[in-house]
Amino acid sequence: MSEHGQDQQLERLTFFSDAVFAIAITLLIIEVHVPHPESRTDQAWLQALVDLIPQLAGFFLSFIVVGALWAAHHRVFGLLRRYDPAIVWPNLFLLMAIAFTPFSTALMSAHPVERVPEIFYATSLLVAGLLQYRLIRKALRAPYLDPSVDAETVAMLRRRSLAMPCMAVLAGVLAFWWPGRSNLPLLLTPLAVMLFARMRSRRPTAAP
Repeated sequence: MSEHGQDQQLERLTFFSDAVFAIAITLLIIEVHVPHPESRTDQAWLQALVDLIPQLAGFFLSFIVVGALWAAHHRVFGLLRRYDPAIVWPNLFLLMAIAFTPFSTALMSAHPVERVPEIFYATSLLVAGLLQYRLIRKALRAPYLDPSVDAETVAMLRRRSLAMPCMAVLAGVLAFWWPGRSNLPLLLTPLAVMLFARMRSRRPTAAP
């Protein structure tokens, strides 16, 4: 395939992925329905808005999570110089997990203090995080990676991609004892990403 054809294939894959992320994020807010209280008093309206808090919290939480996954996806694809057919299916599996997020968010938001919906939500994010980690390991390799990207950058991006699965596992474990509060680690995902990025790979010191 010519260089121009390589560029076109990579652009099509990137645009398609961005579209799926955008649609998934849009569907998150569609699950938050406008209230229609029977009474039109201020108290009734305030109560209706209070009742929406679980749905709004689910929207903000999943927006942060899906946004973090998109940011990592965008960063990785920006480092590729050639199209690799081997990443098509790993990318599709990741997009499938992203497209599933509005459902798991709606389920969790409708039952914010129940164990099974919380564990289900954390598990769906764990699957998405692991699929992204697999995609990143598959994509960031020669000869498809831009030659200007050094090994430490690749290692850093792989470490960063482990933050989401780790936070999802922690949230799932906490859901057994504290459903509802178990989502707190997921809110800290951006912080965890920065901490994982600051870690350094340990390399054995050469013998004198």
